[in-house]
Amino acid sequence: MDQKDSSSAKLSKRRTVTTLRKMKQDKEKIVMLTAYDSSFGRVLDEQGVDVILIGDSLGMVIQGHPTTIPVTVDDMIYHTRAVSAVAQTALVLADLPFMSYTSSEMALRNCARLMQESDAQMVKLEGGAPQVATVKQLTHHGVPVCAHLGLQPQSVHKLGGYRVQGRDDAVAKQMQADALALQDAGADMILLECVPEVLATAITQAVEVPVIGIGAGRGCDGQVLVLHDMLGLTPRAPRFSQNFMQEGRTIQQAIRAYVEAVKLGNFPADAHCFV
Repeated sequence: MDQKDSSSAKLSKRRTVTTLRKMKQDKEKIVMLTAYDSSFGRVLDEQGVDVILIGDSLGMVIQGHPTTIPVTVDDMIYHTRAVSAVAQTALVLADLPFMSYTSSEMALRNCARLMQESDAQMVKLEGGAPQVATVKQLTHHGVPVCAHLGLQPQSVHKLGGYRVQGRDDAVAKQMQADALALQDAGADMILLECVPEVLATAITQAVEVPVIGIGAGRGCDGQVLVLHDMLGLTPRAPRFSQNFMQEGRTIQQAIRAYVEAVKLGNFPADAHCFV
């Protein structure tokens, strides 16, 4: 098989925005997990993870910072490139880090770098209504976008800490409006973090694009966790996570157990949800 045929075969197996939307329509749960290097990227891909997120969470679990804020675009390119090199079937999603998309023009420049230099297939940015114009500009230029609502780690200092978002009626209504506006602007996926289960379910049912939850309950179209949390490597894992390394599993078995738990609807459970 020549290089062109090999590339075509790889693309034919790849999860895309189209296949993810069909999974939502077919009510097949979407499995997302973070990875930051080729070793774990390969394992996630082999164990059936649908979307690999190279999150700016690397600032905390890889670099040792207390927040994601110090992460740079160069950091994201380096780690995304390592995962993209081995991912055969999973869609590769990369975060736009703090202050890298303060204008549509800046967002375009940094997305071009992420997609050209690291082979990311989708980018994720945080924010609601203020990001609608940027999302519209990115999608107009062919950039697939995942919009991140709820708890937004890049705004942790503004939010006053890592807290559940959307318990207040006004905030909940605004989040629902933001989700619809971002979808209409062209977002291909929405991620909800630390949101009451009832609100997350309502948003999932209201939009046509897939909704991925992390601490957002069982009504979302899929789930994501930070790899180090679900492998029990984080000293103080968040409540919405689960240690899948228990019961003497290998890393491969733990990741497969997570994939199966999400697909079967066994994760998250009551203990991982917020009201």
